[in-house]
This record gives sequence, structure tokens and C-alpha cells, in this order.
Amino acid sequence: MTVNIFTNVHLVLGDEVLKGTLTTADGLITSIESQTCAVSGAIDLDGGYLIPGLIELHTDNLEKHFSPRPKVTWPGQPAVIAHDAQLVAAGITTVFDAVALGDVNENSQRLKNLQAMLEAIESTQEKGLLRAEHFLHLRCEVCHKDVVSFFENLIDDAYVHLVSVMDHSPGQRQFTKMDKYKTYYQGKYGLSDDELRLFIEKQKANSAQYSDKHRRQIVDMCHQRQIPVASHDDASYEHVVESADFGMTIAEFPTTKVAAVESHQRGMRVLMGAPNVVRGGSHSGNIAAHELAQEGVLDILSSDYCPASILHAAFILERLDNDYDLAKSINTVTKNPANAAGLNDRGEIAIGKRADLVHIQRDGDLPVVQHVWREGKRIF
Repeated sequence: MTVNIFTNVHLVLGDEVLKGTLTTADGLITSIESQTCAVSGAIDLDGGYLIPGLIELHTDNLEKHFSPRPKVTWPGQPAVIAHDAQLVAAGITTVFDAVALGDVNENSQRLKNLQAMLEAIESTQEKGLLRAEHFLHLRCEVCHKDVVSFFENLIDDAYVHLVSVMDHSPGQRQFTKMDKYKTYYQGKYGLSDDELRLFIEKQKANSAQYSDKHRRQIVDMCHQRQIPVASHDDASYEHVVESADFGMTIAEFPTTKVAAVESHQRGMRVLMGAPNVVRGGSHSGNIAAHELAQEGVLDILSSDYCPASILHAAFILERLDNDYDLAKSINTVTKNPANAAGLNDRGEIAIGKRADLVHIQRDGDLPVVQHVWREGKRIF
């Protein structure tokens, strides 16, 4: 039996912070004590913090490793291993790799790399080459003409544990502000003004033709398999009513306070980007995550495009003007996403839970990851 004893450490529990000693055995938490100990072999964590391993529900960080530069494609297994190492160094022990089914750009690297990414995630995990545990989050761009066929080919994959439906068409949701849309996509794809005008017309036409039909088909298939479904970029009361009526349980990146508050009140867990917290606001000009924390409706943080942001944001959240103490702030990146994804064996320092743990020393609101354990085994 493998036993670890961690002492002289602040244990961040689900509802309080307790200085003391934690014991794990065979990958599970077996004891929590409110005093330090001097047992031979105990690991003295020097007054730092021990928190549950972070649970990341929505990251597209893997794409950067597959395409480290424009028009450059990296081999699959090394790309996933590098991605995994970056996540673990950020304290993430469970990750839902968000892979895009469909895109607004027919020639995007996302579409070209999709199958290679899926094969690399699964093969590296099955070979035991990864340190974090990886699941798949299928991001379904419902305005894409082929998204349903992509989805049907993947929905029964054993790694699929979360699905989101999104529509990145201009003039709505994330991009209600057209100046932000034009700046983002013109810069991303290097479009001339005339090319951008045609691009916008095409995206609007695709949304009108496909989005409602595809959203309904995808949600129905998820419900048949009891897979959680997330909305994405809801902006209005009407969007939230539609999402709730579809039985969605997570509200990803609502763009307005109205949408976030209504989602929370209807029992949907509100997920916002950790970079939004670290930067102090949305890069798209939408609602700031810290404003939702002031309203008490911020449930989950996701690193989105920057793995290091997720833990940093949780510590920033604690010191802002809101009711989030450290335990509640850490819940946004551990317990809450675990519950939202149906992973009831992890996400909290509690007896019987998985010994997925992160040792942190902090410099103000900057947490520095020292060591990481998954199921009692040190992985960083």
C-alpha cells in the first residue's frame, strides 16, 4: 500500500482552509487532521497550500501544439505530450480537451488536424504516456454544414464526456459588436475589406440555414446517451430560455450579465474564462467575469486558451470585491467543474476522494505550483 503523509500545510477544503496534515493511501484521501505531525516519512510542505487537482472543462490549448506556427503541423503524439506537460505544470490533473467539429473557416487547421488530434489523445493515454487524465469535449459549430456528420462519427467514443453547441456567426452571442468581430477575423485570417464582407455574408447565411436544426439534432443525441451539454456565448434572456429548455446544464462564457444571472437561476453552472479574470475583462468586449463574481453567479473557471491562467484566476478571485473566500474560489476550478461533468470521485479534499493534489506556495495572489500528484502518484 502506497501511503503519503503531507503536513505543515494549509488544506483548502470545500468550505474552509485548515492547517494540518493530510494522508493518502492507494490513490485516495484517507485522513484529514487539524494538526501537524512528526511521523517519520511525512512530507513537510513548509506552510504552503494543498488544493485538489484542477479540473479543466474547456481548453483548446492542444491546437497550439499541433500548429505551433501558421501552416506548420507538428507530429501528433509529441504534440499531445507537450500539451499534457504544460497542463500538469499548471496544476491540472483532469482535462477535457475541447476539439472543434466544424469551423467558420473551411480551410482552418482545426478541421485538418481533427482526426490526428483525436488519435493522438487516445493513443498516448492508452500507452500511459500522459500524466493528467484526458477526456474529450466536442465543440460543435452548429452553423457548419457537416457538423452533424462529424458528431455522429464521434459521439460514441468512450472518451467523450462533454459536448457544447456554439454559433460564432457575426452580429450575435460572442460577437454582437461587429467592430470586435471584424477586428478578430480580419486579423486572424488576413482578409481584405472585400473578402471580409463576403466572409460575413456567408457566415450569416450558414447560420440561418443550419444552426437551429443542427443544435436540436446534437442535443437530442447527447440526451439519449446522458452526456452533459453546454451552451456557449448566450447573450440574452431568450438564449438562456432556449438553452434551459434544451436541458443544458453548463452555460459557457455568457456574454452579458442578464444571460449569466438567468442561467445561474435556472440551475445551469456558469463557466467563464480564467484569462478574463487575469486580464480584468473580456477581450471581446463582453461581460467581465469579476462582475459575475460580484453577483455571486460565477460557478466555474476555465483556462480556455492559457493553461497558466486557471489557478492564477482563482487566487485573484479571492481578493476581489465579492463573497468568494479561498475555499469558494478554489471550488470554481475543482469541485464545481467535477460535479458539472459528473466526476464525483474527485475535485475536493475529502476522505474517500481521489488523491489528485497540488502543492502551492503563493506570492500574494500569484500561486506557484511546486508539486502535483494524481491518484497519490507524484507527476510534477
